[in-house]
Amino acid sequence: MQICLKLFEDYLLLRNFVKIFKMKDIIPQYKSCPIRQVITRFGDKWSMLVLYSINKSQNGVLSYNELKKLMADCSQKMLTQTLEKLEHNNLIKRTVYPQMPPKVEYSLTPMALTLMPIIDKLVDWAGNNLNEFKSIY
Repeated sequence: MQICLKLFEDYLLLRNFVKIFKMKDIIPQYKSCPIRQVITRFGDKWSMLVLYSINKSQNGVLSYNELKKLMADCSQKMLTQTLEKLEHNNLIKRTVYPQMPPKVEYSLTPMALTLMPIIDKLVDWAGNNLNEFKSIY
């Protein structure tokens, strides 16, 4: 577990400079490490922002275009890949309505809803410590 925590610390320091490994690339002994399981599922640059945005929306549902407007600095390709990954990991639900043009909405799954208080705390912590980060960089 100590090695796992050290690796997590290293990840946080270097995440902008190294490739995030997919589960198939992880050394087998680390597949039981809980923090690696979390990082591979939603520890990338955009996933928490997508989850947070959907959660904070008025009715807990956002269309692709609404997400795109909220995350204008995220490319269309990255947003699509992030949504697919979150859906694959059972964190968001994609609902397609059979109409023209097709309407697609995204909402949080029950599992993601249990994660939101933790993400809210992380956002609060980040807001309280933003000046510290600015002074470092």
